[in-house]
Amino acid sequence: MEQIKNKKNLIIAHRGESYDAPENTLAAINLAWQRNADAVEIDIQLSADNQIVVIHDLNTKRIGNRNKKVKKQTLAELKELEAGKHKGEKWKDEKIPTLSEVLETVPSGKKLIIEIKSSLKIIPFLKKDIDKSDLKNEQIELICFSLSTIAEAKKEMPQIRSLWLLDLDYVWINRVFPPNINRIIATALKHNLDGINVWAGKMLTPLFTDKVKAAHLLLYT
Repeated sequence: MEQIKNKKNLIIAHRGESYDAPENTLAAINLAWQRNADAVEIDIQLSADNQIVVIHDLNTKRIGNRNKKVKKQTLAELKELEAGKHKGEKWKDEKIPTLSEVLETVPSGKKLIIEIKSSLKIIPFLKKDIDKSDLKNEQIELICFSLSTIAEAKKEMPQIRSLWLLDLDYVWINRVFPPNINRIIATALKHNLDGINVWAGKMLTPLFTDKVKAAHLLLYT
C-alpha cells in the first residue's frame, strides 16, 4: 500500500465513476480504476436472502425504475432489474452487483471504502465476504452513520479501519443544537473507532480539527 501511503491527496471515486457511469455498478467501479482513482466508495445493503448488494437507496425506484425495497428482494430478484439505463442506453445491461463482485475488482495498491446502509444484521455476512476476499486489511475501510452498526463492525473486524459518519450541521436540528465535539470524540474512542467522517460545514473549525487529531483519530471530510 506504499502507493497510497506516500500520496498527499487521494482521489476517491464516489459510488465509482458515477458522473460518467451508473453509480455503484461494476461499470462505474471499473471505470474509476481505469482512470487511476486511489479508492472507490460504495454503499452496501442486505437482501432478503442475506446477500450483500451494492446500492445506495433503500428502494430501487431511482436506479431500477421499480419501487421495490432492497431488503424485501432476493438477490435473484434484484439482479433482474436494469440498473444502468437511467444513465443512458449504453449502460442498459448493467446490474446491481454484489459486494463479492466488487471486491474482486480492487487492484493492488488501491482501496475500497464501504458505507454500510443496513442494520447490525449485515455484520456477519460482511465479515464473511471480506474474509473470503484476497484483499489486504489496509485495502478496506468501513464507514456508517449508525454508531451501533459501525461499533459492532469494529468489534467483529478490529483489523479493518472503521469511521463513524456524522452529519454535523448538515441537518437543521444540529444547527440549532450543535453536537458536542468532546462527546463525539469520547464516543468514537469508547468504541475503538479509527476516526470520524464529517460534513464540511461551519462546525468543522480549526478547533474541531485540532481536537480530533489530538485524540489520534482520523478525520475525513
